[in-house]
Amino acid sequence: MDRWIERLNALSSEEQQEQFLKCCGSTNWARRMTEHRPFASLEDLLTSADRIWWSLTADDWLEAFRSHPKIGEQRAAKHVSADAQEWSQQEQSSLGQAAADTRQELAELNQKYERQFGFIYIVCATGKGAEEMLAILKERMDNAPDVELRIAASEQAKITQLRLKKLLQ
Repeated sequence: MDRWIERLNALSSEEQQEQFLKCCGSTNWARRMTEHRPFASLEDLLTSADRIWWSLTADDWLEAFRSHPKIGEQRAAKHVSADAQEWSQQEQSSLGQAAADTRQELAELNQKYERQFGFIYIVCATGKGAEEMLAILKERMDNAPDVELRIAASEQAKITQLRLKKLLQ
């Protein structure tokens, strides 16, 4: 892993920001991560990513959310790299085995969620089945908007951590 950290540190600022945007769609987050380099270790990278994420504004968080496809869909609202698109598909792979009625209910609740909160439903889908993601979505529909934004931001932070690890493989 140290070899990958060295390679990441050696990239130009533009190349490094491009790599970071694969992990999190916030341009301010990617820029600030690049400004923070060099990274001493994977732990330093992950700690910095989290610290920078939580220092951002709600607008930065919303920008990151737009880089994700809705649960059960293929394309994000914002253009993303082929790697980010592939990672999203892998993270949501359990939906392929879901019953048609589960997929339909997810699609309907996704739309309702977006109308209610003004952003797409974000959940760290890795390791979760469609039924579990649906149950989480139903539970989160009762949240106050400010509470839900922080929950969604927390889910994005988890996704970012996983993707940073993928980036270094």
